[in-house]
Amino acid sequence: MKIGLDIMGGDYAPKAIVLGAIAAHQSLNAGEHLVLIGDTEQIKPILAEEGFNPDHFEYVHTDEVIGMGEHPTKAIVQKPNSSIAVGFNLLKEGKIDAFASAGNSGAMLVGAVFSVKTIPGILRPCLCTILPKTKGGTGLLLDVGANADCKPDILLQFGVLGSLYAENLLQIADPKVALINIGEEDEKGNMLSMATFPLMKETDLFNFVGNVEGRDLFNDKADVIVCDGFTGNIMLKLAESFYVLTIRKGMKDEFFDRFNYEQYGGSPVLGVNAPVVIGHGISSPLAVKNMVLQSREMITTGLVEKIRMAFK
Repeated sequence: MKIGLDIMGGDYAPKAIVLGAIAAHQSLNAGEHLVLIGDTEQIKPILAEEGFNPDHFEYVHTDEVIGMGEHPTKAIVQKPNSSIAVGFNLLKEGKIDAFASAGNSGAMLVGAVFSVKTIPGILRPCLCTILPKTKGGTGLLLDVGANADCKPDILLQFGVLGSLYAENLLQIADPKVALINIGEEDEKGNMLSMATFPLMKETDLFNFVGNVEGRDLFNDKADVIVCDGFTGNIMLKLAESFYVLTIRKGMKDEFFDRFNYEQYGGSPVLGVNAPVVIGHGISSPLAVKNMVLQSREMITTGLVEKIRMAFK
C-alpha cells in the first residue's frame, strides 16, 4: 500500500505536513508506505531536525505549488508539475493507492474528477465530514461543500454514498439516513427537499428515516444526514466554531473537544475512482496524521470498489 501525501499543501506546509507524516509512519503497518510529494529540498532538513530516517519514506520531487487562492481548474492545467497535479497523475497511473492534501480544496476536487474520474453512474462526487454524537460514537454529514446547488436525484445518491461510508468506515450496521429540513413533517421544506423526500422514502438503496432538523445533528435520530453542499458547508463551519469558542472561553468539555477537526483528518471525496482526502487548510501534524490513517482505512475497507458495485 502506498499513500501519497502532498507536503506543499496547507497554511503550515511543508513543516506541519512532514511532522504529520512522521507521526503517521509510527501507526502504519508493515507494507504500508507514505510517498511524500513536493519539494524534496524542503523535506530533508525537517527530517534531519527530527532525527528521522529519510529512508522510511518515498519521495516524488515537484517544483510548483498551487496556492490556496488560485483558480482550481486554471491552476491544475497551468501547473502540471505542482504537488497536487503530480499526485493525481500518480494516483491515475496506480503508482499510489490514495492521495491526501491540505492544499487548495477546489484544485483537489477538480484534480480528482479530471484524473481518476467519477465512478460511472454517479452524478456528482461529494465531500463528507464526521459528526460527533452526544451519546458517543459518530455520524456523517454530506455534502459539505463540493456541490452548492443540487437536484433531488443527486441528494438521493448522496444518501447511498453516505450509507456505504458509515457502514464500512464507521462500522454502523444498517445506517439511518435522514434529509436535513426545517421540520420533520413529510411535506416541509423548500422545493429541493420536498422533491427529494419522496425519492428517499420510496428507495430501497438505504435505510431512510425521514426529515431531521438542525437540532438533530448531534443526537441519534440519524447516522447519515444528507443536504446540498451550500447548507452542509455552513453547518460544518458553524460546528467547527463550537470547539474554538470553548477554547476561547476557557471551557473544558469532552463533547465539544470532539469537534476538534484534528481528530478526524479530512473530508473524503466520495464518488471518484480512488481514495482522495482533502484536509483543512490549517491542518496541524495531528490532523495530517489522521488524514493519512483515514486514507488507509478507505483503502483497506475497499470502499471505492463497494461504491462502484452499488452503482453498477
